Amino acid sequence: MLLFEILSDLVKIDDVLLIIKNDAAISEIRSNSMNIRQKEKWITIGDNDGPGHMHINSELIRSAEFVREQKLERVSFSIRFYDKDDNRILATFFTKMYDEDKKLIPSRKVVYDQLSEKHGSKIQF
Repeated sequence: MLLFEILSDLVKIDDVLLIIKNDAAISEIRSNSMNIRQKEKWITIGDNDGPGHMHINSELIRSAEFVREQKLERVSFSIRFYDKDDNRILATFFTKMYDEDKKLIPSRKVVYDQLSEKHGSKIQF
């Protein structure tokens, strides 16, 4: 249930990019108040009949981590979800964290920090 709770918190936040990536394809969906529901082991984000949605097998995601990664001109803020072998299954990136002068927007960072405080920086499911 904790996985569903974290994902539910994320889809309520505008400008969070959910990314599923493998060697052959990348899927990106913006959160912006998307629907989320769980039926048995499957968590669905988005509307099945809409232009984009994803299904997540909650039994295969074992951990998550809040990651702050230093890039060339800024810090990237994300939450990454892993399987039992520590392969990244899903990543959620907080976008629009900086203004046009490349200065961190404090209110956006507060949202990220509050979520980290609520759930912990490293989570086991």
